[in-house]
Amino acid sequence: MSSLDRAAAGRHGRPAARPSHLVPTRVLEPKRAPRLFVRPLGHGDARTVMTLFERLGERSRRARFNGPKPCLRSSELRRLASVDADRHALVAHVESDAEPVAIARLVRVGDEAEIAFAVADEYQRRGIGSALVAELVADARAAGIKEVTALVASDNAGAVAIMRRIARALDIRFEGPELSIRAAIV
Repeated sequence: MSSLDRAAAGRHGRPAARPSHLVPTRVLEPKRAPRLFVRPLGHGDARTVMTLFERLGERSRRARFNGPKPCLRSSELRRLASVDADRHALVAHVESDAEPVAIARLVRVGDEAEIAFAVADEYQRRGIGSALVAELVADARAAGIKEVTALVASDNAGAVAIMRRIARALDIRFEGPELSIRAAIV
């Protein structure tokens, strides 16, 4: 019985239901990180989006949003928490932390999709972003998406490295001060 199951066990020793934010649709085992419990973001789950945003330092927010982002406007929060046939997001949790540690999101347009991802500062450089983005790309492939794009800050070497690991890079070019990365995933 895992520590989550032990913590959730009822008085009679039977496992109780896990809190919904910890019910994974899949479990990942990154090389340098604790086990990840991954679930889809529920439509309108602004609390999860905001909780992860608050775990990002200034540098991480700048990298994720390609510029200063001290706060999210309510319209941005609604958009980021929106899930439908063309918008899909995955949320990662670890057993020892009740709050989300990462989110990866895609927005589909035809057989292409733009992706974006963020990892809480204290969990960066441990393989969590790579693992979560790989799962998101697998979901994209299963949905018939053939290419993904990401617009990243030119100094965000971590995001560029993740994109190179998870897909064949077709094209990396400057788009203003950011890098536009287009990658085949078929």
